[in-house]
Amino acid sequence: MSDELAGILAAAARGRFPASDGGVTVVGRPGVRDEGVVAFTAHSVVFTNEDPHWVRAELAATASDRLAAPMNPNFLSALMARTGRSMDTIDLVTVAEALPGEPEIGLHEIEDREHPRVTLALKRRDDVRVWRADGGVLVLGRGLAGRWEVSIEVEEEARGRGLGLALALAARHLVPAPVLWSQQSPGNARSVRTFQKAGYRPVASEAILAAR
Repeated sequence: MSDELAGILAAAARGRFPASDGGVTVVGRPGVRDEGVVAFTAHSVVFTNEDPHWVRAELAATASDRLAAPMNPNFLSALMARTGRSMDTIDLVTVAEALPGEPEIGLHEIEDREHPRVTLALKRRDDVRVWRADGGVLVLGRGLAGRWEVSIEVEEEARGRGLGLALALAARHLVPAPVLWSQQSPGNARSVRTFQKAGYRPVASEAILAAR
């Protein structure tokens, strides 16, 4: 296991990014659960336990712009085949500072570890906590490289009332760390707008390969 990715992410949360030099940094995976790619501006980080020489050779052979190669479907497919892993999508990665005090929205924590929301979250995160509001759910947990991450879900009948924004803000009050991370599918414009309105700023894109 490697702590290098955790250091890179912590620096990015403080506004210190890898050099925009068109390069690729290859580091060990931060744990057995995740491998993949984090792409910053003109610099990507591939985190894997595969041979770095294989990674660089595969990137060089990828038929795409050099800057785009680490997120090119052909390279990601090769990495999945090499590692025996799978992925869902490429996400936008956002981060926000924690806020003091209690959330303004009323929340009820779900203590039942067998609850479907909890068991689903535990497949991707550690130290999971789940809260329910009227019409929505907020999930906190430690994800990639141990960072604290949030995801929210708003029920269809509760949409259009600002609940997503309230939950995204509430998470910043609840996180037991200086910063909180979140991922949004770029095509989910509603979610992207909600998190940015709640103060989460874009820092990267990422593709996480999970064990099948």
